[in-house]
Amino acid sequence: MSNTTPTQPAQPTPAQPAQPAAEPHPDLPSQPAVAAATGTPTRKHTALPKARTLIEALPWLTRHHGKCVVIKFGGNAMVDQDLKAAFAQDVVFLRHAGLRPVVVHGGGPQISAQLDRLGLESEFKAGLRVTTPEAMDVVRMVLAGQVQRDLVGLLNQHGPLAVGMTGEDAHTMTATKRYATIDGEQVDLGRVGDITRIDVGAIRALLDDGRIPVISSIARSGDPADGPAGGVFNVNADTAAAALAAALGAETLMVLTDVEGLYADWPNSDEVISQLTASELERLLPELASGMVPKMEGCLHAVRGGVTTARVIDGRVPHSILLEIFTDEGIGTMVVPDEEQS
Repeated sequence: MSNTTPTQPAQPTPAQPAQPAAEPHPDLPSQPAVAAATGTPTRKHTALPKARTLIEALPWLTRHHGKCVVIKFGGNAMVDQDLKAAFAQDVVFLRHAGLRPVVVHGGGPQISAQLDRLGLESEFKAGLRVTTPEAMDVVRMVLAGQVQRDLVGLLNQHGPLAVGMTGEDAHTMTATKRYATIDGEQVDLGRVGDITRIDVGAIRALLDDGRIPVISSIARSGDPADGPAGGVFNVNADTAAAALAAALGAETLMVLTDVEGLYADWPNSDEVISQLTASELERLLPELASGMVPKMEGCLHAVRGGVTTARVIDGRVPHSILLEIFTDEGIGTMVVPDEEQS
């Protein structure tokens, strides 16, 4: 008997299933061309749309890098939890993208709710809240103790970034008593103030330290009638944001609202004006609804004060800040300086 192991007959190799041909991508050369150039086949990359979005943002990232952006937080974005979270994400993104965001907030809905709970009347004249001394205590408590703390907490979920302060702190905002004019008559609004002085030293120190200042629109009194003990004033948050943007030399002021922007012929049309100059806006101001007047006056003050652009955007749209700053289309209405001014 031979000790040689018999040779096993060769087994047939099973046929491999045919691979489906990859569909050509519209932004990529055909497979044969790529294979000829690289010697390797290509495959479809489903993440390419994300890459295109990032590339679209590149010129805007370059333009805004290192620039200050003042954002007035208000409207429905303040009370909707999902929109609040999206807003916080946007602001933190700006910070990590190399911008220097500053947030200014009011708290109209929260103030009205607290006044109702305490049995105090909410009254508005010329688009501004009439603020009695009792109401001023509520305004101060709600803005600095509730709205600001909630927003700082949301921002700081992403890292130790946000620092809350009011316009009282470090004499950041000083105001004197404001009156409204209705039908040619002067009307007392109580503890409502007009900003007369801005000191941005504390804000700049926070920005230089990599922080995100979150500022409540309460100002210390510079009114001699308040005496040596002083006092505080309720300042319209749109007005406060505009004054801070001008004092900081901000690149952009962004005002979040509950509308798409400034309408060309409301209520006859819902067409939004995408861009207008300071002079064009000034001519439109007398025709605007009272709720839009402080916002658009703030935009006008900002660009006349050296801010490059002022924008009114729809805060009901998630991530509206990123859409406005980092995309080609943008949303809302943008106010720019007059040509001779720029």
